[in-house]
Amino acid sequence: MAAVIHYEQAISIMIKWALSISVVIAVGIVAYAFWPRPERLQVGEPAPGFDLVDSSGQAHRLQDYLGQWVLLYFYPKDDTPVCTKEACRFRDDYPALQAQGVQVLGVSLDDRDSHRAFQKKFHLPFPLLSDVKGVAAQAYGTLFTLGPLRFARRQSFLIDPQGRLRKIYRSVDADVHAEQVLGDLEALKQQQQLARH
Repeated sequence: MAAVIHYEQAISIMIKWALSISVVIAVGIVAYAFWPRPERLQVGEPAPGFDLVDSSGQAHRLQDYLGQWVLLYFYPKDDTPVCTKEACRFRDDYPALQAQGVQVLGVSLDDRDSHRAFQKKFHLPFPLLSDVKGVAAQAYGTLFTLGPLRFARRQSFLIDPQGRLRKIYRSVDADVHAEQVLGDLEALKQQQQLARH
């Protein structure tokens, strides 16, 4: 009887230890993902170059977009709730963004097939670029890695026609991000006009 009690106590202790370790790991992952870090990139610097393909296999490089504004937005995963919300808000505001001369480019570590299905399902009119190796995400400081877990953090970069970073969004609210970009772009263009006079 005593042996049975000791066995049950041992199982209970092991379960408590396993739960404690799981909580510590989960808290560590969340803290690492969201803990503020020094921003390596700064507004006014040249934007890092990239060479990525979209869902149809077409190559996209930063230098292809010199002469126009670019919103390069990184996101964790195709067809997940918040990523879908963000993409659909950009879709809905795409005519207004185009009218302001902005090319929207979405980037994640998903492959071309995943991007193709995501674009088709939600009728996304802008390219989604595949950064499977995480090279662009690393260059822009958005890459999250922990063991086998890898994804791009939800962060965006507004790049001017000269290829310089004009706005860095390290904290993005998917509900209002498209409108935020439009407002910031209008303010930046007004600043440029005032600087010319």
